[in-house]
Amino acid sequence: MTMVFNEDDCHNVSTAIEKEWLETNGIGGYASSTIIGANTRRYHGLLMAATRPPLGRTLMLSKVEEFVSIEDKEFPLSTNLYPNAVYPSGHKNLIQFSLTPFPTFHYFLNGIHVKKIVFMVHGENTTVILYQVDSKDKLLSALTLKVRVMVAFRDYHWLTKENPSFKTDYKILANGICLQPYNTLPPLYLFFNAQSMDNFSFWYKNMEYPKEIERGMDAHEDHFSPFALHFDLNKGTDCYVVASTKEYDTLDVPELVNKEIKRRRSRNKVEPVSCRIKNRDQGSGIRNRVTGHTYRRPDTGQHPPLDNLAKLVESLLAVSDSFLVKRGNNKKSIIAGYHWFGDWGRDTMISLPGLTLIRGRFEEAKEILLSYARFVDKGMIPNRFPDYDETPEYNTVDASLWYIHAVYQYLRFAKDLKTIRKDLYSVLKEIIEYYRKGTRYNIHMDSDGLIHAGAEGVQLTWMDAKVGDWVVTPRRGKAVEINALWYNALKIMDFFAREMNLNEEGNEYHSLAQKVSRSFHDIFWFDKGQYLYDCINGEMKDKAIRPNQIFAVSLPYSMLSVQRQRSVIEIVKTHLLTPYGLRSLSPEDKDYINQYHGNQYERDRAYHQGTVWTWLIGPYISAYAMVYAGSKDTPKYIKGLLEPFYAHLFEAGLGTISEIFDGDPPHTPRGCISQAWSVAEILRVYFEHVYGFENK
Repeated sequence: MTMVFNEDDCHNVSTAIEKEWLETNGIGGYASSTIIGANTRRYHGLLMAATRPPLGRTLMLSKVEEFVSIEDKEFPLSTNLYPNAVYPSGHKNLIQFSLTPFPTFHYFLNGIHVKKIVFMVHGENTTVILYQVDSKDKLLSALTLKVRVMVAFRDYHWLTKENPSFKTDYKILANGICLQPYNTLPPLYLFFNAQSMDNFSFWYKNMEYPKEIERGMDAHEDHFSPFALHFDLNKGTDCYVVASTKEYDTLDVPELVNKEIKRRRSRNKVEPVSCRIKNRDQGSGIRNRVTGHTYRRPDTGQHPPLDNLAKLVESLLAVSDSFLVKRGNNKKSIIAGYHWFGDWGRDTMISLPGLTLIRGRFEEAKEILLSYARFVDKGMIPNRFPDYDETPEYNTVDASLWYIHAVYQYLRFAKDLKTIRKDLYSVLKEIIEYYRKGTRYNIHMDSDGLIHAGAEGVQLTWMDAKVGDWVVTPRRGKAVEINALWYNALKIMDFFAREMNLNEEGNEYHSLAQKVSRSFHDIFWFDKGQYLYDCINGEMKDKAIRPNQIFAVSLPYSMLSVQRQRSVIEIVKTHLLTPYGLRSLSPEDKDYINQYHGNQYERDRAYHQGTVWTWLIGPYISAYAMVYAGSKDTPKYIKGLLEPFYAHLFEAGLGTISEIFDGDPPHTPRGCISQAWSVAEILRVYFEHVYGFENK
């Protein structure tokens, strides 16, 4: 999908700085800024290198300041923000910004067109900045470009201030420069084809980041500039600056451009996928809605222009690749979101179907599942891999249950029972066994078969906000979605066992699932409200209307009757549904917070108390599609739920979907500008419930 912003968009600083582009490199690094090149947050920069892929993110090249000289007049290309000032004002010379095929800036300077392209080399911490000039209609004696480099050399969460420990010297190479201000960080190599450089160095002081002000954070940073490069634009060749942690002996920039264009064209192809699996009913009286579907490849004839929903999907298919990264062991993982998330277990398993399976990328899905299998400990997969420590954190009760669900989805699509039998089934058995007998944080199966979890000061469900020692939504006890996932996992294990002719094991899982179903019905249904309690802990039954109950309907195996499923959907629809996903709490609740903003405390307090979460539109649509499959209006209704996201592609993270939105209109986008499960769930439900699937 072509995404273009014109002169009016670029000249209005206040709106232009809300639109952010993102380039990724497949190992956790990225480049990012706004459409006018003004950095507005500490996470912006031209080379945010993943020094311990996919983590160890380090801001190396912050940005470049550029001026074009035409004879005796100077024109800025770059734009920086300072307290109460914008300097230089390159946005006034910017006539267009586009994302095709890379972030591309078009400047018009006194009759001369200058184009700047920024992209990252896949699999490397390398950013290419390319300048192209069209001056064929101008006969000029002096046409030059000056590019001044700004570096920070710091962790992506921190800020740099001028300090005496920062080593300002650099080494001159045959084809560039090498800087290493701190011995604890890798060197930065800068390659260029400039005709000359000046070594006048200084600090840029007090650059301002408006997004950090919004977040109640320190919002001012210093950048060191070691030198400026001078390019003669009359040479008739493209000018480039390449920033990398890799030392190139030779550098073929046109080849890098062509290779990356070719890679991006190939990555968006969607192969035909069949996700047929036998519909097995074990006689429990509970409906099994795992139906077989076959993906139908679109024909290759002439087509009318794409509608907005098709454009949305096209854009998300392109951006979905940005979340798939390599870990240090060369196995694949999924980055939860940009700019600041790493690879989280829960997010990875929820995102896996939409980012890999619906696209036929089975090998990558298998790599991810096998990679996480290596880290299973006491029946738990990691919640996350910390930025500064190789030791995973296991503070999650649902990630392991989502893992079992992801393995099941893998079988649906890849039909690879061999890998499950050989490498994964024993891991899944271990998860079930530890949940039954007990594992970390008091996670255990109670005498009624339901899962109880929780410990003082620990947040274990996906509603995991914590401020200091205060867990905002502790949900200790028996949480509704955890037990929906538990039942789903037991039914999946029953299915796997029978597929592998392990009928005795299958019978055991089946019997336990029946017990769970009976107990769930006995204690979770709030008859007066006609919906499910959110969490139960002894005599305490939480009647808050939250989206967690939708999983008791949306998962492949549901314990609820059709009548109760419909009642849950209607409650969620009435209280929680918005154009951008589901609220995390009903607006009628006394604890509802309508906006997500302010300092860290205020934001964490609001995170799950009304904030809209986009990824929840996926389970809502799946639930609705299953329960109302017979209605002729269902496809139209589902399309209507997805269409608002098209406009969102142009307002925050360009071409992608934000993490969260305010609970109240106008539902301002907040949080990460590009979130894996937001993108993945929209893609999953589109391909499963809207386009190209036929019930067989």
